[in-house]
Amino acid sequence: MRNFSKSKLLALRQCPKRLWLEIHRPDLREDSDATQASFQIGYQVGDIAHQIYDPENLGALIDVQSEGFPRAFERTTELLGTPQPIFEAGFCAGGALAFADVMLPEQQDGQQVWRMVEVKSSTSVKDYHRDDVAVQAFIAKSAGVLLQSIALAHIDSSWTYPGNGDYSGLLVEADLTAEAFSRTDEVKGWIAQAQSVDAMPSEPVIDIGAHCETPFSCGFYDYCSRDEPKAQYPVYWLPYFGAKAQQLAAQCVIELADVSDDLLNARQLRVKTHTLANTVFFDADGAAAELAIHCLPAYFLDFETIQFAVPIWQGTRPYQQNTFQFSLHTLSEAGQLEHTEFLDISGGDPAEPFAQALIAACGESGPVYVYNAGFETSRMSELATRYPQFSASLLAINARVVDLLPIARERYYHPSQQGSWSIKKVLPAVVPELRYDALDGVQDGGMAMEAFLEAIHPDTPAERKNQIEQQLLAYCKLDTYAMVRLWQVFAGRTDLKL
Repeated sequence: MRNFSKSKLLALRQCPKRLWLEIHRPDLREDSDATQASFQIGYQVGDIAHQIYDPENLGALIDVQSEGFPRAFERTTELLGTPQPIFEAGFCAGGALAFADVMLPEQQDGQQVWRMVEVKSSTSVKDYHRDDVAVQAFIAKSAGVLLQSIALAHIDSSWTYPGNGDYSGLLVEADLTAEAFSRTDEVKGWIAQAQSVDAMPSEPVIDIGAHCETPFSCGFYDYCSRDEPKAQYPVYWLPYFGAKAQQLAAQCVIELADVSDDLLNARQLRVKTHTLANTVFFDADGAAAELAIHCLPAYFLDFETIQFAVPIWQGTRPYQQNTFQFSLHTLSEAGQLEHTEFLDISGGDPAEPFAQALIAACGESGPVYVYNAGFETSRMSELATRYPQFSASLLAINARVVDLLPIARERYYHPSQQGSWSIKKVLPAVVPELRYDALDGVQDGGMAMEAFLEAIHPDTPAERKNQIEQQLLAYCKLDTYAMVRLWQVFAGRTDLKL
């Protein structure tokens, strides 16, 4: 009889077909970059948990990769007889196996008992975490561990890093003991179901659906959807239509042409109409009128940011959007275009020099155009709070912000946008000669974050660091030049040579 790992049981909870494929056809699994990134974040938070729960470094770490499963289980048994913290303790019992993130010894009535802590990189307790903890508790208790309590530790997003490697407040615990201990029969049922699925001669027949993305993006989606009918103009291109799209998919409606107009709002109907007719919608007069109230000089601004689950800069919070780069194109009253940029890849906190450079570059009057204003304005408000000495200047820039996204959304649509008004979709439609995919190395925000992380890593060679710097500068510069060209088309300023 197979012993199922906790991850296999959680795969079953998501989809029995996923479990069967995990066991019998793991070669078909293709994890997305986002999934891989989440794994890395989990490892990083796990390492910090060792510091938090064992500040004196007295604990023992079990490394199943180097020790192997039999020795890992054997050494866990040995360590359970000692009064020291154990990390990655392994248990195998009841038809399942698992490794506990943290095991902490406690004394109760003269006897040593154990407190288990499962560490997660999320900022709250999720439903699937409760399943996770229930499995951990069942296996440990079945293995004979005197488990007194079990908690889930997750990141406290309101905590601010004080610096000097002090992460003592990063994690906050939720006690799930009573709930986890009460679910023994449920877990036994999952193990029995897993055994039945494993014994199937072929994969279960399960259609794709919402479960393919909940609670995780399934790495077998491409395989499972290979024979699904492919729409020429998919219903999911309709903006803000997700729930209705799922309902229609359940009725085998996947083509835009088959969606009743009565179900659509004005924007969705515009997408449907112009996509099927392969025509461009452009309310040129309306766009020009909206922009006519703003005079030159004009500024076109874009930020790049980075998030850390575990903050590295004093005064920042987990998952905070930290600004490290901006690009600014300035269009003078005479129609001359100039470019200013800021990028800090030193590895130090770039926030204060970023704020100073931004204030100096933006002048004191004239519209500041952005694309999706909530992002830039939120970052400037955060900087204003963090640096009171710059607050007035930063908030003054915020007050001048003009968002090009609503104008694009209401006044323009090209079938190539596929229902999206991302600037990455709008730019090649409005200005075909400009394309992000022509850039070297960095072509979107996700790639920019990855490049920045590589650039600030101490082991990155200087030559590679310089290459990344040029790629980041080119990418962010295109973002703001794209806004200049969009503004030019929307404002009807064909008199300007930009």
